[in-house]
Amino acid sequence: MATAADKKQSKDFNLFFLTWPIFLEIFLFMLMGIADTLMLSSISDNAVSGVGAANQYLHIAILILEVIGNGASIVVAQYIGSRKLLDAARISALAVTMNLIIGLVLSGFFLLFGGRLLTGLNLQGEVLQHGQSYLAIVGGFIFLQAIINSLAAIIRVHGFTKEAMLVSFGMNVVHIILNYGLIFGHFGFPEMGVQGAAVSTVVSRLLALIVFFWLLYRIMEIKIQIKYYLSLSWQYISKILKIGIPSAAEQVMYQGCQMTFLYYATYLGDASLAARQYASNISMFIYLFAFAVGVGTSIMIGRMVGGGRMDDAYGRVWSSIKSASIATLVMVALVMTFREHLMGIFTDDVNIIKLGAQVLLYSIVLETGRTINIVVINSLRAAGDARFPLWIGMVTMVGISLPLGYLFVFHWNMGLPGIWLAIATDEWLRAILMSLRWKSRKWEKHALVKHDRPANGEVTA
Repeated sequence: MATAADKKQSKDFNLFFLTWPIFLEIFLFMLMGIADTLMLSSISDNAVSGVGAANQYLHIAILILEVIGNGASIVVAQYIGSRKLLDAARISALAVTMNLIIGLVLSGFFLLFGGRLLTGLNLQGEVLQHGQSYLAIVGGFIFLQAIINSLAAIIRVHGFTKEAMLVSFGMNVVHIILNYGLIFGHFGFPEMGVQGAAVSTVVSRLLALIVFFWLLYRIMEIKIQIKYYLSLSWQYISKILKIGIPSAAEQVMYQGCQMTFLYYATYLGDASLAARQYASNISMFIYLFAFAVGVGTSIMIGRMVGGGRMDDAYGRVWSSIKSASIATLVMVALVMTFREHLMGIFTDDVNIIKLGAQVLLYSIVLETGRTINIVVINSLRAAGDARFPLWIGMVTMVGISLPLGYLFVFHWNMGLPGIWLAIATDEWLRAILMSLRWKSRKWEKHALVKHDRPANGEVTA
């Protein structure tokens, strides 16, 4: 008799059914950031800049948490592909425990050193005050996002991407309502401004966490027992870290480069700083579909590699690149056409609109390369080949894009477009090298699950 997971896989386990809920989930997550930006822009552009700077550090924290979340999801995907479901349940529980511990450490770090982090970005005055108040609250409760990261990744890798999307939808509804109440003082709430946006973020995450736990126990064939959360198996930990550390290190390095570019932008003036934040928000919608395809493809690649279906995995990636690239080109065309109108949604400042619209013209160069990277790098990680993207990133991101950005901004006086071109150079160099890596099929030797035993749900590691 077919199990629930078998029925789920036969019905929904293809790229379209995996991707459209991921697309909506990421879209809703971006709406949370856009909602904050829009509401905060009614306070001042300095409020937007301060929160944007704080979010740079919060993004890095979330990427650190993905050491466990991403690593565990890939290991679980390969174990599911080989039908070793008890191992998958134990790894899932371990991921939750490890991320909780790391999240608590990060929360303490932000509470103690948040102010110093922001002053290190050359922030001053009102921008600094807004950033500090936001970082203290959201950063202090970052452990909630730590657990959410693990739970959401595990639920998605089981094929329940639609259910994860619905939780995100509910979280966004709560967040937007609380934002409106707490920022402006509606519904009987006090008028808290930037602090209200921070409290709204924390409360919505807490509610989402509760629902994710309930959902986890509904969808897993082999339920997680309490003792699994307390069992720290080095065999499982080593596999999680083998994927998670290089993956997160690469992403932290990427965000570190973005923070350096943010530091460059602070020397271009407040208008450039705000324009960068608004243009970055708009750019997220360009690569939204590519990101969804990348995550959906990685789930499929993990299961295919775990099940020994290497040829299927190889062909799947090229098909996904084609689909994602077409969608990206359509979005680039729309953004370039309506770039000034899109910037006008966020601000009435003519200088900021002009600066933001100018850099959005470079999307055709930046986003096409980024799309290929998103799909191939996610697939390499899912196959177990997580170190290669890290080594290449060290060369192209740190060794090439940062010096180029400095040259373009401070020596050639190109302003924000110089930053965009420096990032585009990195994206295209990595896109070419990642594609060559996938074509070489060297990733096949990095599979995490050995097929040396009968595959069934009761086999332990």
